[in-house]
Amino acid sequence: MSKKTNQDIKQLRAVGHKLKPVVTIAGNGLTDGVCAELERALGDHELIKVKLAAGSRETRAALAREICDRTRAELVQAIGNVVVILRRSARPDPRLSNLIRAL
Repeated sequence: MSKKTNQDIKQLRAVGHKLKPVVTIAGNGLTDGVCAELERALGDHELIKVKLAAGSRETRAALAREICDRTRAELVQAIGNVVVILRRSARPDPRLSNLIRAL
């Protein structure tokens, strides 16, 4: 992934702030079905918000790292039980991409 400047991260956080979580990960963790839904959402929207209904701060941090590893995405922001992740698409759909629609 390319190196992000502070301005890039600020802009991504601003866009992510307005989003609603598209996936919620609860007690069963990161199952194959959840991974498939994350892949679909990242492919369509590029920047998504995910709700982590997991226990402690450490558990949520580990889950966020695992999500990014398995989906090849970048963690943009983690606040409480919500994370914003980014995976740019080679050919984003202007009607679906949260990045294109925000500009």
